Amino acid sequence: MIKYALGALALGIATGLASAANPIVSNMFTADPAALVDKGRVYVYVGHDEAKADEKNFVMNEWRVYSSCDMKTWKDHGSPLKYSTFKWAGRDAWAGDITKRNGKYYFYSTVDHKTIPGKAIGVAVSDSPTGPFVDARGNALVSNDMTKHTDILWDDIDPAVFIDTNGQAWLYWGNTVLKYAKLKSNMTELDGPIMTHAIDGFTEAPYVHKRGATYYLSYSRHFPEEMVYATSASPAGPWTFRGVIMEKNENVNTIHQAIIKFNGKSYVFYHNAKLPGGGEFRRSVAVEELHYNSGGSIRVVPQTASGPAANPSPGCQ
Repeated sequence: MIKYALGALALGIATGLASAANPIVSNMFTADPAALVDKGRVYVYVGHDEAKADEKNFVMNEWRVYSSCDMKTWKDHGSPLKYSTFKWAGRDAWAGDITKRNGKYYFYSTVDHKTIPGKAIGVAVSDSPTGPFVDARGNALVSNDMTKHTDILWDDIDPAVFIDTNGQAWLYWGNTVLKYAKLKSNMTELDGPIMTHAIDGFTEAPYVHKRGATYYLSYSRHFPEEMVYATSASPAGPWTFRGVIMEKNENVNTIHQAIIKFNGKSYVFYHNAKLPGGGEFRRSVAVEELHYNSGGSIRVVPQTASGPAANPSPGCQ
């Protein structure tokens, strides 16, 4: 069994395929998943944790993308962009999110601004979900001098993009304070003021999805973080707290989720530190099936080593 597992891992690396179980990538450390469903495939965009075992800070220079048509076998498409894609950025390929509109793919990213102290949000665009992506603006969409809600330099992080059924696009982000704004239809400009919403215990990683007429805001609460959610009848809130989706990790303080629907089932991506040598700055992306109760509440999701059952698209290969 051990020989078979090692052989399968070697074959996966040689063919560009990632692990068929959790974590979904086994040959490098990955974090902060964003996910997109497009033409029968799921694309997962991750930050690449490059810190050495004895380092005490994040070392993240690029994002990488993987795809699957069955939620079990993941194809490695390499790096579609780096922090240096944004010439105005000085370092740090932190958490991002992706959406598709009018045939183009828009990636919203967290980087450190080269000339304005603090984290900033950039927008990159591509004609393909696997890139390459290019800077869509030539400057930051959001920078720390635009937001005075806290006195920290890392409150403009973890952008999440959501396009409502009426076509209105929204951007959510923040650390300690939840911030949000409308996006113009070109997806590269804010459409109105930056707003905030007070949510008890909010830490970071806001993510919005819609099921029926209900909007779900999932996010990281407290520190070490647990994955929780609130619901609303509007993408602007007010939000009513509902409960925990996933309990805190072991050996890593963060968790960072993305939630999708694929081939009739729902899934939640997250990260932990389950790879050998993993830890606070050496994380690993995983995925589980997510279930709703009859009233629309989300069941608590346990972390597993096996991941979800296969769910192939027609003609999956």
